[in-house]
Amino acid sequence: MAEQYTEEQVEEIKNKILEALENVIDPELGIDIINLGLVYEIIFDDSGLTEIKMTLTTMGCPLADLLTDQIHDALKEVKEVTEIKVNLVWYPAWSVDKMSRYARIALGIR
Repeated sequence: MAEQYTEEQVEEIKNKILEALENVIDPELGIDIINLGLVYEIIFDDSGLTEIKMTLTTMGCPLADLLTDQIHDALKEVKEVTEIKVNLVWYPAWSVDKMSRYARIALGIR
C-alpha cells in the first residue's frame, strides 16, 4: 500500500528532487538543468511515482537520452522516489528567459 504524504511532506520531497536535479549537468553548456530552466514541472505522488516535465534547449537535441539517464541516476538519491518518468515537452518553447540569473552570468548572457 502506498504511503500517504501530507502536502508539506510532498513539498519537502519535491525540494529534494529539485536539489538532486541540480546535479544533472547539460554537457554542452556545463550548467545544471534546473538553472537552465529546462525543468517545467515535478509531479510526485504517494506511490513514489515521479514525473519530470522538461524541455531541451533545441528540438532534436541529441542529449535527451543522456540527460534522461542522468536524471534517473540523480533521483536514486531520493529514497521516496520509486519510479521515474521523464516527459519531454516542447511547449512552452525554451528560451534564455527561463534561465536563472546564475546561469545567465555563467554563460555571459545579459
